[in-house]
Amino acid sequence: MPTADVLPDGELGFTISHFGATTRSTAVFQIFPRLYGSFRYSFVDDLLGPIGGLYDRSFDVHYQLREESKYWPAIAVGLRDILGTGLYSGEYIVATKTFNDRFRLTGGVGWGRLAQRNTVSNPLCFDNNRFCTRPIRSSTTGQGGTLQTGNWFRGPMGVFGGASWDYNDRLTLMAEISSDAYREETIRAGGVIDINSPVNLGVSYRLGRGTQLSGYFIQGSEIGLQLSYVVNPKEPRNNAGTGTVAPAIVPVDQVALASWNLPDRAPDQPDARDVIKTRLSEQGLTLEGYQIRGDTVVVHIDNRRYDASAQAVGRTNHVLANTLPAEVTKFEVVLVRGGVPITNVKSNRADLADLKNDIDGPWRSLSRTQFEDGAGSQVGRIEGVYPKFSYRLGPYAAFSFFDPLSPVRADFGVQLRTDFTIQPGLTLAGQLRYPIVGNIDGGSVSSSALPRVRTDWPVYAQQSDLEVNYLTAEYIWRPRENFFARVTGGYLENMYGGVSAELLWFPTTSRLALGGELNWSRQREFDMLFDFRDYNVTTGHASAYYDFGNGFLGQVDMGRYLAGDWGATFTVNREFNNGLKVGAFFTLTDVPFDTFGEGSFDKGITMQVPLSWLTGRPSKRNINQTVRTILRDGGARLNVRNRLYNYTRNDRATRVADRWGRYYR
Repeated sequence: MPTADVLPDGELGFTISHFGATTRSTAVFQIFPRLYGSFRYSFVDDLLGPIGGLYDRSFDVHYQLREESKYWPAIAVGLRDILGTGLYSGEYIVATKTFNDRFRLTGGVGWGRLAQRNTVSNPLCFDNNRFCTRPIRSSTTGQGGTLQTGNWFRGPMGVFGGASWDYNDRLTLMAEISSDAYREETIRAGGVIDINSPVNLGVSYRLGRGTQLSGYFIQGSEIGLQLSYVVNPKEPRNNAGTGTVAPAIVPVDQVALASWNLPDRAPDQPDARDVIKTRLSEQGLTLEGYQIRGDTVVVHIDNRRYDASAQAVGRTNHVLANTLPAEVTKFEVVLVRGGVPITNVKSNRADLADLKNDIDGPWRSLSRTQFEDGAGSQVGRIEGVYPKFSYRLGPYAAFSFFDPLSPVRADFGVQLRTDFTIQPGLTLAGQLRYPIVGNIDGGSVSSSALPRVRTDWPVYAQQSDLEVNYLTAEYIWRPRENFFARVTGGYLENMYGGVSAELLWFPTTSRLALGGELNWSRQREFDMLFDFRDYNVTTGHASAYYDFGNGFLGQVDMGRYLAGDWGATFTVNREFNNGLKVGAFFTLTDVPFDTFGEGSFDKGITMQVPLSWLTGRPSKRNINQTVRTILRDGGARLNVRNRLYNYTRNDRATRVADRWGRYYR
């Protein structure tokens, strides 16, 4: 039964429940303070009779029209299963009121699935208009994936209500009168659930740290269990963190007496540049360029450790202040990635010490900081920095979701990644994988009507052992101020090799960025080694990126996809200051829904979890996962590493300023 409640802004909730023949997994995200969205994946055993059980994917949205006040309840409206095949589709309007902080009453009306009993006339129905009846829709067949707006708020209304009582801070008792009669589950395959009563009873116990265990007695006959976990991305997993603190600021007069700043320094003693290089290395930063121009020092740094570039700038300024003589009063820190200068952060030396212990120090220092494009910054290059070589050898896990025969498939094995940067911007990179155990190779073979540009993924898994996931030569450079360019060639991804070129316009302080990409690619052989198949295609996209503020990012990509179809992909992400990101996307192309197949069009959910948020230790590594409702061939795009917007955004002014609270850490 729905209530009018919402989660705190930004919270993520995950539940798994089981009762009777039904198992449900649900993810909930509080997108705005009053709006949340849910993705549900359900399995109903034996619902299709001799065919077996039904796996069902569905999306819900819930909007709180008004918050609860002293005299008025909270009121909300919601839509369930708006993109699925209709097994759980329904709409509702609901109100919830709290009494004495522990007792809550909820009541509401629903349509569709929530109007299978306790029904009353629809007030929107008059003169036998369209709201008087609800179109009959099969809930277990069809390709799904489309909005059924023509059904919303149509037909009779069901009335539901209930109450909950917090016995203490951990234990809650619940009771409700349900308007859901589980009609589909009772009429198919002889009934997979017994219905004896509209009354449901429940008890929940909070275990701590966002975890809750619940038990239910449903429809007077079924026992159910549910495990829930809620997390707020705004809160650190490790409040104190385990990284080292920034160096204490040394008084300028003491710095002046350091051996490297004395006029009679011995020739065999290190100079200031050598000291800065060593101290930055201790902070996980690489000094790539250095020059003093009068009262200003300019340094180029490659941040290898901190996910927040503001923290890298702060650590650099601490090192500069503790090393350079008093006559150097201005700092310019140019953030560099792969040898490519991105943004120049200019600040005054005096502000670093004056504002460090100020309660508003980070934000006052930000107001005195200037951001400029790093393209024009020329300094002496530090010898010995290039070429660079790095590698990482360790375990990996790869997942595949929503195969009709197995909802979750996974492979586990060993992975080797290498990067060899020959000179600034020019990098040779590769990744090898060797799967040891898993079942991804058991996926269903597609009968797609389109060129099989993605749906042959089970064949790739079946016919490969050692996998060359990518093996590329990449060059990134700055053609002029505010512009970035990239050319990548080789084995670009698991399924395709070829050449990719990209140009991005991204002014330093702009929230808007525009880009274009052109690719020629050829399909790789199924063994994921070095041979190719006959299929080749030219693809390309024009892209627009916009930072709306408050962590919301929008992206539109328009162009040609791998199956030769034309269309656009729309993406919205919400990114928190700790780097955690939750997003959703959908792609519409000129491929008809019935040709596309199950799901109708490409869509999914993305999540990025920074390792630093989980461990409390500084790290630039992230755990990324994309969950598609189903992987088809329409709307499929080439997976090229280091697309320029994401490659540069963390070091551009808007993002650096958003995370300036880490400047003194």
